[in-house]
Amino acid sequence: MPQESIVIYGINFAPEIAGVGRYSGEIGAYLAAEGHAVCVVTAPPHYPGWRVQSPHKNSWSREALAGADLYRCPLYLSEQMKGFRRLLAPLSFAASSAPVALWTILRRRPSVVMVVEPTLFVAPVALFAAKWVGARTVLHVQDLEVEAAFAVGHLGQGGLLARLAGAFDRAMARGFDRIVTISHRMAQKITDKGVDPSKVEVVRNWVDLDQVRPDQDASAYRRELGIADDRFVALYSGNLGAKQGVRLIWEAAERLRDQPDILFLVAGDGPMRPELETAAARLPNLRLIGFQPEARFGEFLSLADVHLLPQEREAADLLLPSKLGGMLASAKPVIVTADPGTELADFLGTSCQLTPPGDSTAFATAIAQAARQTADPEARAARLSLAGQLAKTSGIAQFAQAALFLQRAVAPSDTRPIAA
Repeated sequence: MPQESIVIYGINFAPEIAGVGRYSGEIGAYLAAEGHAVCVVTAPPHYPGWRVQSPHKNSWSREALAGADLYRCPLYLSEQMKGFRRLLAPLSFAASSAPVALWTILRRRPSVVMVVEPTLFVAPVALFAAKWVGARTVLHVQDLEVEAAFAVGHLGQGGLLARLAGAFDRAMARGFDRIVTISHRMAQKITDKGVDPSKVEVVRNWVDLDQVRPDQDASAYRRELGIADDRFVALYSGNLGAKQGVRLIWEAAERLRDQPDILFLVAGDGPMRPELETAAARLPNLRLIGFQPEARFGEFLSLADVHLLPQEREAADLLLPSKLGGMLASAKPVIVTADPGTELADFLGTSCQLTPPGDSTAFATAIAQAARQTADPEARAARLSLAGQLAKTSGIAQFAQAALFLQRAVAPSDTRPIAA
């Protein structure tokens, strides 16, 4: 692989362990390990809690991480990151980072400039500077943020703002030499903006199969958390935001509160955490904890008897949940809210239990049934087969090939089999 100088420009990066920051951090580390000169312009780690993680500060700083040079730039943060405040965060980052990104690209003269969406607001500066120095440009679309913001009501449902945002979105997407996204439906939505299909690649988010393995012993973890070995744990671990549909979790816990053998365990942070804390205070079968140590992530996922993957209907096909790979690799049953015909439903097939988005009765019923059912070896094998398709070793190499314009990305042929 020829050595390149690469600038990665995005609001999320390591050491964030949830969502986009995890993948961007792993991409940066992988490219640096391959001998490329990697520079990153990003914000202080703040997601998904929308609070800067210690020891970082919400200011301009410079550091080295996993072989990459990092420039961190401040952004607007609030305890109530909803509605218009959610727009202020990426806008403020775009403003504070613009001079840094411009200076970095003009000084380093990289061969590749990669923008990560979210946030697309940084695209104008990136495209301008890249064109000035003759760099190739890549947009890594992890989240169709403009459509999602209006779909879940962050910025209303339409009107002039929606039209202006849509026009900006289309113009920026057309400006990149290549776009890499994480699902085929997202790729279709991108080409619908007028992007040449030959520019668009699909590389799904991956899972580290050395970290998350089936049948890890979680009894010690249960003891640490005070959870009896015979208690049925319905686990959600990840961002607690509007798109994730986490209200379904406490509504289902309410419906099953007379079944104390079922524990709803929620690990994470985000804008919906206060609502979950309120619900947990009155529901004895709902427990809320923070993110667990990264080094024990696989062990933690294994303490679940069933994983919960709710998602708002309006966000379907605008993103593909990054937490899915870990759930599948743990081999435990998964209950997913997804309508038939969505990419998530098509990808999962019969490996997981599907319920309609927003239907807390169906969600609760599926959880109660899972607590009574014996293991389905065919569904388990299907989950592990899907996890093998998402192996990090092949996925991240596939992404690098697409992002560095080495060849068109193809479905990985070296997916890892996982023993059932």
